[in-house]
Amino acid sequence: MIVKRCCVVLGCIFTLLCLLSGAASARVVTEFSVGTTPQGITAGPDGNLWFTEFNVDKIGRITPTGTLTEFSTGITPGAHPAVITLGPDGNLWFTENGTSSIGSRPRPAARRTIRPGP
Repeated sequence: MIVKRCCVVLGCIFTLLCLLSGAASARVVTEFSVGTTPQGITAGPDGNLWFTEFNVDKIGRITPTGTLTEFSTGITPGAHPAVITLGPDGNLWFTENGTSSIGSRPRPAARRTIRPGP
């Protein structure tokens, strides 16, 4: 019984110290409108976030300050890019569900290639 009370008291003291130190302070969520429904998202090698725009056949890039750039050149109409990830080669790779393909984007200014599906 004494051990249980000590644990409760120590837990309360720890919680109070965390609150006083700011460790439990509220975090702010910042939302950015992209005008469409983003699907997948990943951190890019350039320090920006990259995402797919399934319904409009685009790949989007958003900077930490909220500057949005969209890329559609070379993406097949109806491709519906969905999942995106950073590959071990430093390129961004994404699925094109509508064409059963995998696309890659080596650098923001470079063209991407499409690998046809089976």
